[in-house]
Amino acid sequence: MLLLNAGCKVQKGQKGNAANGLDQLIDKSLQDAAAQCKYMAQHLPADKLPRSLDKNGKLVTSGSDWWCSGFYPGTLFYLYEATKDTAVQNEAWRRLKLLEKEQFNKSTHDLGFMMYCSFGNAQRLAPSEEYKNILINSGRSLSTRFNEKVGCIRSWNSKPSDFLVIIDNMMNLELLFWCTRATGDSSFYKIAVTHANTTLKNHFRPDFSSWHQVNYNAETGLPQKKRTVQGAADESAWARGQGWGLYGYTVMYRETKDPQYLEQANKIAGFILHHPNLPADKIAYWDFNAPDIPNALRDASAASLMASALIELSTYNKGETATTYLKAAETMLSNLCSNEYTASYGDNGGFILKHSVGNLPGKSEVDVPLTYADYYFVEAMLRYKNLKKK
Repeated sequence: MLLLNAGCKVQKGQKGNAANGLDQLIDKSLQDAAAQCKYMAQHLPADKLPRSLDKNGKLVTSGSDWWCSGFYPGTLFYLYEATKDTAVQNEAWRRLKLLEKEQFNKSTHDLGFMMYCSFGNAQRLAPSEEYKNILINSGRSLSTRFNEKVGCIRSWNSKPSDFLVIIDNMMNLELLFWCTRATGDSSFYKIAVTHANTTLKNHFRPDFSSWHQVNYNAETGLPQKKRTVQGAADESAWARGQGWGLYGYTVMYRETKDPQYLEQANKIAGFILHHPNLPADKIAYWDFNAPDIPNALRDASAASLMASALIELSTYNKGETATTYLKAAETMLSNLCSNEYTASYGDNGGFILKHSVGNLPGKSEVDVPLTYADYYFVEAMLRYKNLKKK
């Protein structure tokens, strides 16, 4: 979830053919995003973290235990890195304190999102024993949810006979790799690899699209049912889920250099980029099989996530493949930076991006800003700038 220079090496000379003015557009967008976050900080209760807006445009907040709690401070650290605005940095530190107790939270699989996006960025920019210990404790808490029989980390809590695993959980493995590097304890690494291998085996269809959820039998370890809870149908390709898989297996290759993960990431990228329902502007519909395409809602959170992953994945490939990935990311970023998706200062409740879809079947967070859309958008812009410097 962190920047390229934090976790991988960029192939020298791989710059791609950037869209005209994209560099300047990103520079302006980062400055505007920092200003927008400072606006948000003025309207956010001191003990809360931003989540979204309700249908009336009112700010929806969360406590530290919500799965999205780490994205706002993580975004602030990225924006401080880009702008050196100390007001942004100070706000990041203030919000970070709210999350400290979650290092011991064993009731969620989302500690990677919550703690690595926040404390991971803090540790990268200003290393400290305090942050290091918080991250290690977070990794230990996450590890308690691993089941050897299933070979996965439990995602959603359920009745004992069920063991629910969602594709989103691939995003939490990065924390475990960091913990092995920080401690020398290979158990974190082994859990991450085992989870990724089990997911690779059971979560993907022949076309390399992904189900959202696999329900395993907790006793036998075998899959019982496969569903797409937040998508249009069980057999549909929920857009953000495809992004989670793309990003997750790109990270797996970075951390292990195992070619099977690069192959999987490339195949997921192929599914996304060659899908007939991917719009020309490459801002995905909320589901690739949404019944009302071309009038279906777009999902800026999926596009931000995909852009960030494709930028990194381009560095692990060569030639036409690398160029294709980078050009696609450039198209995504240039459109996300437009007025269609980026909010004006003081609008959108202080969030950076408009038009994301959280859970349309559940009628939750539909066509609204989402804190994780902002996080991956800013990350993608910084990754692109970092790539261009090489």
